[in-house]
Amino acid sequence: MSNKADIREVANLFNLPGAFVAAIPYGSGHINDTFRVTMLDHDKDVRYIIQWINHHVFTQPVALMANVDRVTRHLHKKLQAAGISDTSRRALSLVPARSGANHIVDAGGNTWRCFKAIEGARSYDQIEHPRQAYEAARAFGEFQKLLSDLPAPRLLDTIPNFHHTRCRFDALRDAIQQDIAHRAAPAQPEIEFALAREAMVDVLLDAHARGEIPERVTHNDTKLNNVLIDDATGEGVCVIDLDTVMPGLTLYDFGDLCRTATCPTAEDEKDLAKVEMLPEMFEALVRGYLASAGGFLCPAERAQLVFSARLITFEIGIRFLADYLQGDSYFKTHRPGHNLDRARVQFKMVASFEQNEQRMDGIVRAAG
Repeated sequence: MSNKADIREVANLFNLPGAFVAAIPYGSGHINDTFRVTMLDHDKDVRYIIQWINHHVFTQPVALMANVDRVTRHLHKKLQAAGISDTSRRALSLVPARSGANHIVDAGGNTWRCFKAIEGARSYDQIEHPRQAYEAARAFGEFQKLLSDLPAPRLLDTIPNFHHTRCRFDALRDAIQQDIAHRAAPAQPEIEFALAREAMVDVLLDAHARGEIPERVTHNDTKLNNVLIDDATGEGVCVIDLDTVMPGLTLYDFGDLCRTATCPTAEDEKDLAKVEMLPEMFEALVRGYLASAGGFLCPAERAQLVFSARLITFEIGIRFLADYLQGDSYFKTHRPGHNLDRARVQFKMVASFEQNEQRMDGIVRAAG
């Protein structure tokens, strides 16, 4: 989307002390463009994260930034009240524009924001050991806990119906029927797999409609790489990528974390023989999540932890499949059939969760 010269101009619009040194692409996100910017301030390199907000996906970027501003301020307030000394490492900190706003809009109408970089910690695209799974789950649970008393008004739905599984399933059905990119034929096994599991999509929606599962403030994109892990201690120190923080169900967050953290391969692995859920990682996730979130979850939320892993993995799979059928209009792709490969991995994980359901139930019961 942008080159380094553009980023220098953008950086100059934020209240960044010192002189611009360099900017490099950063992270592995599918949606926004992210850069790590280095400024020289009093002979010291200081790093910041500058992001272009994809306004094709996030159609109300100003309102989105109002969400991010409220959430980060509340996190810092709660951490300070709890006596946490290093709040700048425990929650993202927005850097204001020179105008004082929480974002800038460049001459081309693009919206940008800037965060202080968190040093000595990094994210991981692939799980390496159960401690990481534990720490990621504990960090996301703590994130939900800290935001459980966020004052009104209700946060904006930055992507309406983001985890509304019925809407996602109906969108897939429409994509199959329209087949605008003429790709339904090579995806027939995946289409059949998805259509056979329609009964799944309404389970949590119906439980919420009955009042059994409450709406809370949730992250809604709890991939492993959205938690920064401390380089020295291995502790999950900060939850990042707050674009989809909005009202939702806790189970969406836990399920999405299971989707990535229990899978031993990349999201686009072509060798499906390597794709299967790792029970030891699921156990670590359960223990970590309940260590921080267990005190506020209701019985109905606990009862659906296992199901949530299967549901959200299925949801992401049908999103990848629908995007493939529509000509790859949403997720960034890097090769022909990329989104179909991603869908196949998700569906293989769904099948693995189905096969391991009894074992997973036992892990949750044992965790108390």
